Amino acid sequence: MKTLSKRIIILFSCLLFLVSVLGCGDSRVINNVKYETYGLLNQDSKKDTNIKYEIIWGNVIWGCILVETVVAPVYFFGFSIFEPIGEK
Repeated sequence: MKTLSKRIIILFSCLLFLVSVLGCGDSRVINNVKYETYGLLNQDSKKDTNIKYEIIWGNVIWGCILVETVVAPVYFFGFSIFEPIGEK
């Protein structure tokens, strides 16, 4: 029984580490212009139609995990859910 609980703790620790590493979004310089991450609340001012964006899955996971805090999901979904990856 001890080895099963150790395995569960190790698995949970590894998953927690992976989720913590995944929760990042970076701005990117494309053609000498810096493009920032954007979310549902600031997409009108930050999103560029000529740039391809990708969902930041780590922020989606963190927003769901921390839904009870209210502040974290507002930040993740509102301001940092898509990151620029290149030109269209």
